[in-house]
Amino acid sequence: MGLLWSMRPVPGSQQGLRIRKMDVFTATLVHISVYSEHLSEGFSQKTPLATSVVERWHVAPGVKRINIREEEVQGTLFLPPGPGPYPGVLDLWGAGGGLIEYRSALLASHGFASMALDYFGPKERRWQDVDFSYFEKAYQILNNHPVVQKDHLAVLGLSFGSIITLGIVAYSKVIKPQCCVCVNGSHLIPFDKSLFEVFEDMKKNIDKLHVNKENQVIHRDIFSTPSNPPVKVDVGRIKCPLLLVTAGDDQAVPAVESAEDIEMMMEKAGNRHLLEVLTYPGAGHLIEPPYSPHFCATNFNLQLINQRVVMLWGGQTKPHAYAQEDAWNKTLAFLSKHLYNSILH
Repeated sequence: MGLLWSMRPVPGSQQGLRIRKMDVFTATLVHISVYSEHLSEGFSQKTPLATSVVERWHVAPGVKRINIREEEVQGTLFLPPGPGPYPGVLDLWGAGGGLIEYRSALLASHGFASMALDYFGPKERRWQDVDFSYFEKAYQILNNHPVVQKDHLAVLGLSFGSIITLGIVAYSKVIKPQCCVCVNGSHLIPFDKSLFEVFEDMKKNIDKLHVNKENQVIHRDIFSTPSNPPVKVDVGRIKCPLLLVTAGDDQAVPAVESAEDIEMMMEKAGNRHLLEVLTYPGAGHLIEPPYSPHFCATNFNLQLINQRVVMLWGGQTKPHAYAQEDAWNKTLAFLSKHLYNSILH
């Protein structure tokens, strides 16, 4: 799979490009060609010795896609083939916004009813209106679906989605998952209010945003240090198994430091046995499904300053690719253990 995860934009391409699959029901076509000598550019002018087209799919045959538009909640539910019932996963992406479906499509292909939730858009929804109740409604919609095994749900968050996951799992009286997974998140920005209020609090540290010599934004320092934050999520309240996936070269979130502090807090609270931590040295913030190309820095709409920037995510290609493959397989195993095993018992 190295031919896939090692891909780079063609020289001369627009700065900050990132590959993301938006239509999961069409294949991604990868053209692989062999030439008579090493070439770094000018492929279109050469005749290949051999060529082939590889199809990459994000959905297995029979997976169903359902638009969710209920009680102001917007998302997409992916259901595995067959009558079910299946355990459910509430899938939360980060602060880039929009409805990102490819991870949920893959989860459904592995036997989980997964609901990708849109919580930063559309534009007519105000951030003041997105608070605990929004995620509680989404959780209840998933839990009450006839093809979902009731009360056998997980919450999976990436980046800002992990910040939300830790907050709602610790404090909500409605959201009681069997387990949760947080990829490169932090407990240092508690989500216990509306999105608007959370971002207003984050803006107090806006002076800690800085750029490198390539004018790429480094975001991780906007978080308070674990040893001296004004307030943080009381992770001692978490009562379900928690998997933390952290990247050693994350330049967007201090995920490793946060995980170390979470471990100490849970040890003190007596729930350390619920915690599993995966740390990947040399990996960056954007831990995607396996074999996705690594992007160290990409264009990003930074909600905090309402401006489009080039965000530095970090990571080196080979260790990052290993992290994506290993973390994905271990996430699937973790979800199966705590969702499917609980059904069997």
